[in-house]
Amino acid sequence: MAGVVLLCATSCKSKIDKTIDEMLQKMTLEEKARIIVGTGNEGRWVSETSFGDMKNIVPGAAGTTCPIERLDIPFVILSDGPAGVNIDSTRENESGTFYCTHFPIGTVMSSTWNTELVENVGRAIGDEAMHYGVDVVLGPGMNIHRHPLNGRNFEYYSEDPLLTGKTAAAMIRGIQANGVAACPKHFAANNQETNRMGNDVQVSQRALREIYLKGFEIAVREGHPKTLMTSYNKINGISVSERHDLVTEFLRDECGFDGTVMTDWYGGDHPEEQMKAGNDLIMPGQQWQMDSIVNAVNAGRLDIKYVDECVRRILKLVYTSPRNQPGHTYDNNPDLKAHAEITRQSATEGIVLLKNDAQALPIASSVKNIALFGCASYDFIPGGTGSGDVRRAYTVSMLEGLQNAGYEIDPLLSARYDEFVKKSVAENLTKVTARFADMVRIRPDEMPLTESEIAAQVQRADYAIITLGRTCGEYYDRTSSDFVLTDVERAMIENVCRAFHAAGKKVAVVLNIGGVIETASWKNLPDAILCAWQPGQEGGNSVADLLSGKQNPSGKLPMTFPVVLSDIGANANFPVDQTSENVSVASRRVDRGEKNVDFTRYDEGIYVGYRWFDSRQVEVSYPFGYGLSYTTFDYSNMKVKQSGKEIKVTVDITNSGTVDGKEVVQLYITAPGASMDKPAKELKAFAKTSSLKPGKKETVTLVVKTDDLRSFDETSKKWQLEPGTYKVMVASNSRDIRATETIEIK
Repeated sequence: MAGVVLLCATSCKSKIDKTIDEMLQKMTLEEKARIIVGTGNEGRWVSETSFGDMKNIVPGAAGTTCPIERLDIPFVILSDGPAGVNIDSTRENESGTFYCTHFPIGTVMSSTWNTELVENVGRAIGDEAMHYGVDVVLGPGMNIHRHPLNGRNFEYYSEDPLLTGKTAAAMIRGIQANGVAACPKHFAANNQETNRMGNDVQVSQRALREIYLKGFEIAVREGHPKTLMTSYNKINGISVSERHDLVTEFLRDECGFDGTVMTDWYGGDHPEEQMKAGNDLIMPGQQWQMDSIVNAVNAGRLDIKYVDECVRRILKLVYTSPRNQPGHTYDNNPDLKAHAEITRQSATEGIVLLKNDAQALPIASSVKNIALFGCASYDFIPGGTGSGDVRRAYTVSMLEGLQNAGYEIDPLLSARYDEFVKKSVAENLTKVTARFADMVRIRPDEMPLTESEIAAQVQRADYAIITLGRTCGEYYDRTSSDFVLTDVERAMIENVCRAFHAAGKKVAVVLNIGGVIETASWKNLPDAILCAWQPGQEGGNSVADLLSGKQNPSGKLPMTFPVVLSDIGANANFPVDQTSENVSVASRRVDRGEKNVDFTRYDEGIYVGYRWFDSRQVEVSYPFGYGLSYTTFDYSNMKVKQSGKEIKVTVDITNSGTVDGKEVVQLYITAPGASMDKPAKELKAFAKTSSLKPGKKETVTLVVKTDDLRSFDETSKKWQLEPGTYKVMVASNSRDIRATETIEIK
């Protein structure tokens, strides 16, 4: 593009502002509207075609902004990317491949409780974006795990806003380390996929501020994202992208966000209201939206100042993006081998050891032959579907991971599973009639096992591993039947455990899942349970590293595992097994007033996740923050130092076991609750130790700002700090408090 203005992002801010001022003076109203509206789902420049299809610049990218040829205004490329850059792996008339690394899903990242590690993963994602010519990575996803059946929980981090915000901020910093823009999403309260484009979230201001906006606030203040995406849903009757109080007053004025706000794809119904709200960019862009903006300005319904502000922020993104810097080129050649090592290591820190009776794990060095059961052992699930997927070169299965670690698997059993998986997937594919079927990963049913098949493995193998698999993804929420085990899965666990235990041999279960499943009714059967989540393309190697003892598990749960769904505070107000039509992305469902579809009441208020379970003393299968290690840790010498603006807690963590390991230290605080209803405890800080050798000690420091102890008072519409006695607790999880002190706040 001849004559394009190419400006640096850091040292030329005044020059950028001057250039933007000049462009605003020169642009026609139609050109301003055009740059606000994306190039359309097919990537075509709305009114001019001299550049052809924009989608051919980076095939498979999610969208682009519109260039203005007359003024030499360039464009930027946006790509999906919560678990890695999502673009096409092959291209017309090109023989090469353009694979990207499939990193672990968001839930794995938060399960590490290691922001330094998360930032390193983000840096690798940003690096791949740079190499492939992508300017904006549409991620991280960071909505709250309000209910375990939300189909997109795999993209998101936690049921807790602090863990969500800190993890997201680290991912943002990593992605943006080399100039690529991150785009946290979906702002805000996008907690179900059922009628996601029309659902009205009916939520109190306190719950909105303390739970659903808090993570975004932390991510903006600490991560400084260059862009941000608004969600489809309404909040209390108004679409988020059309709410001035959320987009401008909260995000920009209160949190200090100074970047570009964009819609989710086809989000919102009223472009002129989106402009007034401060939602700058409308994606992917349609002609009627451009016409609507022009007509609203000409009719006097929309002040041009709102349009100019949106254009100004978009141009700032355009002029500071990597592709528009002097001398910038992209070579389509990222270091995929190095990034594979990053994803392998990061997954090992996010995998959670849920059970380990009698040191069943790591597998004893004498074990060589392993009986490997479960279709997911052979058809491993690296991640979720939809925009959170990644076109990767390969996926390492459990079978391959164990073989790479030196274990032997019965080839006859492997062949039997391989044949069954192919046949079952083909059969299930013929049953798929739902919309977006092409976005769904077809899974096999579980293969029934005969007594003789199990007996043969008992004779041959020294150890048994069962893998349970669950897919999840965009467009659909999970069902209650997906939460519990099938009859075949339950029989497999019962029969394998019975046969192997009778022979004095151990059984471990690996959970290859994207969201919480029921564990309480069967967790007593196996000797060990390892929650691998969906750990990315190197998943089989990552799991094998932990099973073999090459790595020591250090992940902790970022959400609670309930005993049954009905124990969840939000369960009565979530579309559990509701089959109403889930409208297409290009249309809107007619509002029929159907509960949990057209509207969802957040009656549980601030009591989400462990806040609900712990405050009401509800039994859980595994608590928030839970996770075992192959070693043990002692907590001692807790000290609390209080100043006017912060509370500093130190505690000594000693590895009291026999192998190297890391511990996640969690700080919970209980507020007085005299004038406002307060949860039993709330996470206020956390830290992960370095790898401690046996007998070694590390002093962990946790700092909480006094302002972060405030609650939102709906009457005064202000944050208030309640005076009184606060209980300060260091813990290994929300129900394993290791030391407690009290402080007085006046």
